[in-house]
Amino acid sequence: MEVYFASLGCDKNLVDTEHMLSLLKEEGFSFSEDPETADVLVVNTCCFILDAKQESINTILELAEYKKTGRAKALIVTGCLGERYREEIKESLPEVDRVVDIRSQKEIAGILKDALKVKEEAKKPKTGTAGRRVLTTPGLHSSFLKIAEGCDKACTYCIIPKLRGPYKSVPMEDLIAEAEELAAAGVKELNLVAQETGKYGIDLYGEKRLPRLLDRLNEVEGLRWIRLLYCYPEEVDDGLIEAILRNDKVCHYLDMPIQHASDRVLRAMGRKTGKQEIADTVRRLREKIPDICLRTTLIAGFPGETEEDFEELLSFVREIGFDRLGCFPYSREEGTPAYSFRGQVPAAEKKKRAKRVIECAAEISSKKNERRVGTVERVLVEGYLPEEEVYLGRTYRDAPEIDNYVFFESERELMTGELVNVRITGFDDYDVKGELSL
Repeated sequence: MEVYFASLGCDKNLVDTEHMLSLLKEEGFSFSEDPETADVLVVNTCCFILDAKQESINTILELAEYKKTGRAKALIVTGCLGERYREEIKESLPEVDRVVDIRSQKEIAGILKDALKVKEEAKKPKTGTAGRRVLTTPGLHSSFLKIAEGCDKACTYCIIPKLRGPYKSVPMEDLIAEAEELAAAGVKELNLVAQETGKYGIDLYGEKRLPRLLDRLNEVEGLRWIRLLYCYPEEVDDGLIEAILRNDKVCHYLDMPIQHASDRVLRAMGRKTGKQEIADTVRRLREKIPDICLRTTLIAGFPGETEEDFEELLSFVREIGFDRLGCFPYSREEGTPAYSFRGQVPAAEKKKRAKRVIECAAEISSKKNERRVGTVERVLVEGYLPEEEVYLGRTYRDAPEIDNYVFFESERELMTGELVNVRITGFDDYDVKGELSL
């Protein structure tokens, strides 16, 4: 039986998909890259913002056509969209045979067999053990480690706590076992993800254990880079900073979503830190880790955001000079407190404001890239572009899929996943150019 799997949305969803693929593989399923030849189609959906919701719906509709033209006998939907709109999907999309809730993903093999009416002579126990994954990332040298599920932050714009439940850390021993298996499979870069990584362990151990987890992961043979994503500013304390400093495999990189810089807007968002606290955290990080690369994410056009609020945000972006930055127009999501807030900003204005922030960030990035010309940097090889005759890579400053690239020339053949020295010779707003340095 062949399965076609479409994984949409964030990297946390990707990890869920890889766990499900492993459970299916254990039960004898094989995988198809072509929905036309698959016996069953599965979509792991996302619905965090409107665009993600629309992509999920479009993918479901596209795959539904293969039940007519291909050999697929069943279409299965799981993930956040299925969790949020279970009844609506059942009513509006009769092509969907099952909507699998997130907590039942460990039973995916049995669910698919039931949908296909496959008779099982002897069922194996479904343990759902962490540490078993079918890797889907290109090259297999970079992967994600999901260290917790759910969220307790209750930001007023976010639906995730309702869909994923309260914060629940994965036991540390399970994470270490999973990391060891990933490293044994050739993974060199491990990116730690959760809705919020900084709280790791608080529910299991009564205290934050992210520093201890970094210590343990640093000992895993084969890993070269360990990267921290999605760590909220209120969780960045001296213990975490010291762990980043003492562990040589932990990248001097931190993804720290702040969402805004106006205290009035931050309070309306339900955020736990104000503008001054954020600025103090950035200052402390840069004082103790001078070469740290800081990424953040912002929301433009939150309900009630005035022009003065927005200008304050823009000024803060210029003042702080984040190394990497993403900004998105506010997405009005039903079921969240902010959905009914007064002062909803028109869509065109939200997009305009987000565009201005991105343009500002591009200017900052370009100036920082200019200062890199002439330096030699360590680069993780991502692949080769034959048309341009250059290699593609990333520095420790660049998380996979969301950050920038190094395009460089090399006279000798390089392998994907190899770490090499590159002399930076040119730049643009985001990416840099270079040549292999011996």
